[in-house]
Amino acid sequence: MQSLRFWVHTFILASQYNPPRFIELLMLIVAIASIAVSILFPTQKPYMVLGLSLVFGSAISILVREAIVPSHQNRMTQITALLLLITSLYGFADLLQH
Repeated sequence: MQSLRFWVHTFILASQYNPPRFIELLMLIVAIASIAVSILFPTQKPYMVLGLSLVFGSAISILVREAIVPSHQNRMTQITALLLLITSLYGFADLLQH
């Protein structure tokens, strides 16, 4: 019970400290879960589309946030967001071919 309270308190503090980054983290967590479901059950292509859409949206959100308010790790964050964006676009192109 004590560790659960610790994690809930940590999530509350993270959401209050930097809400956009917290939402982007939640989007990426849901994207990972939906892509994992799509990999485990190959007939469930809508989960792959959902996961790639969330990755795409999160990457765009990160790039916009970094353009408006740069962080102390500006270059690394932008490179990571661009890699996420390229990966999601490649995934969409692969889904369209199959």
